[in-house]
Amino acid sequence: MRHLLSLLDLSRDEVHHLLELALQLKQQQKKGIPHVRLGGRVLGMVFEKPSLRTRVSFESAMAHLGGSSIFLTGQDVGLGKRESIADVGRIMSTYVDLLAVRTYSHDVLEALSQHASCPVINALSDFLHPCQALADMCTLQEHFGRLDGLTLAFIGDGNNVARSLAFASSLCDVEFVLSSPEGYSFEPEFKAHLQASGMASRIRYEPDPLKAVEGVDAVYTDVWASMGQEEEREQRLKTFRPYQVDSKMMGQAKPGATFLHCLPAHRGEEVTAEVIDGHQSIVVEQAANRMHAQKALMLWLLTEAS
Repeated sequence: MRHLLSLLDLSRDEVHHLLELALQLKQQQKKGIPHVRLGGRVLGMVFEKPSLRTRVSFESAMAHLGGSSIFLTGQDVGLGKRESIADVGRIMSTYVDLLAVRTYSHDVLEALSQHASCPVINALSDFLHPCQALADMCTLQEHFGRLDGLTLAFIGDGNNVARSLAFASSLCDVEFVLSSPEGYSFEPEFKAHLQASGMASRIRYEPDPLKAVEGVDAVYTDVWASMGQEEEREQRLKTFRPYQVDSKMMGQAKPGATFLHCLPAHRGEEVTAEVIDGHQSIVVEQAANRMHAQKALMLWLLTEAS
């Protein structure tokens, strides 16, 4: 049995297999070819954080595969409060075949995976967002026809999305550039983790966002204040203002460069409406690929992974 808490839970070959499988399943769906391969299987979802894309994409993916889903909020479950994390893991996995958890603390996922007897999927934690990064690589693969040799610049906070993108980029031979204000780049501990994992060689840091996007194939950003950072919002708006992705910044990238955003977006803050709604933006395709990437992941975890 395997879990997916981090992309480091996967080998390079497994990541490429999942991306290929996701695009195969997407083509089958477009052609109306059924792929009901998880009939009778149940996905349990425990979400302590609100969601649009994550919840709908997981539920739709499981339905397309012939399975069903059960959705519970953090209040329903009371992870570590009303119920111990160990009990939740042990009991929930007697009811469901997969457990997707969207939570604040990554430690919750680690604890659940130690006690669950079914695969646990990180549907988002404050530390990592591996399902988003899988969909992002799938989107780049679909758009460019390759991943090897591409360069992706992430402009903004070195957050959970950026961390997972750094892992994904290294596993897929994509050069990753992070441009953040002072104090908002990857933490020293995470940089040491990248170094120890042999991934640091494909990752660059460039505090000047205009220099960071020079000649890149894709420009990526995220909101400046995520869920749980509301008290920092006003300060972050001031600090990150020079990191707004606008048409001038996109003009520094390669001709034909794409714009990505994990959504939800705040137009006029981290990105201008002109960019996110413009011809270089592939955010709709990117969001759509969440479903296909997660479909591939669930199918793999239940039928192939060992």
